[in-house]
Amino acid sequence: MTSPRSDWSAARLSEAAQAIVEADTLPSIVQLGHPVLRSRAMPFEGQLDGGVLAALIDVMHRTVRAAPGVGLAAPQIGLPLRLAVIEDWRAAQERPDVLTARSREPLDFFALLNPEYAALGEEVETFYEGCLSMDGFSGVVGRAAMVSARWQDSDGVLLHREFSGWQARIIQHETDHLEGTIYVDKVVTRSLTTIEEYAARWSQPTPRRGRTRTGVLKTKPHLEPSCESAVYLAKAASSAHATFVRVPVASFVPRAGSCS
Repeated sequence: MTSPRSDWSAARLSEAAQAIVEADTLPSIVQLGHPVLRSRAMPFEGQLDGGVLAALIDVMHRTVRAAPGVGLAAPQIGLPLRLAVIEDWRAAQERPDVLTARSREPLDFFALLNPEYAALGEEVETFYEGCLSMDGFSGVVGRAAMVSARWQDSDGVLLHREFSGWQARIIQHETDHLEGTIYVDKVVTRSLTTIEEYAARWSQPTPRRGRTRTGVLKTKPHLEPSCESAVYLAKAASSAHATFVRVPVASFVPRAGSCS
């Protein structure tokens, strides 16, 4: 299902962004049900001057760190703009076995304007994900294991980079937000769980427990029983993107004690 385009004017967008950067507090993260999360965000075409754009990126950076999360899309703070920020600084605090199981590495902060991505190959990896705009829940989502992404930086320079593993998942999750797509649209519905139930029952299951409890999830047989092996599930039945897909950015949340 294609989300409708945002009907905001450039003037309304500029006024809302100005209010956010001038506020004394960080913006609230809007939750599922807010219409801004279900519309296709506006491409950035100079609606904000350089000073406001830089200030907005800084506010988004501080907001996602405070959440905490690893990514945030502008629609998540109420702005239907194709802008996202990403930073996986928490990867440096994880155990080595966790990083290996998730193919996860630290990712320095950067902002993406008008991002697009395309899957590289057909390999799919499946993990639990959470979202700052659907607070308190987690679920299993299959994502392309490798993607090619392109975007503009705040100076308008077009950039291109390939991502794999956990970083590829973050790029896809965040870019989907800009198309009005949230991870719950792609989740294996039988896997949905509250954060509390996840921590109590799913954060350390063996592959066998994961299969039997959901009835649909299968883990790679060679992985050791652990939080990561239990949710590092077998390939999902989804096709790879053949072309670049313009999908906006969302907040992707790896919470403490969670595998997303």
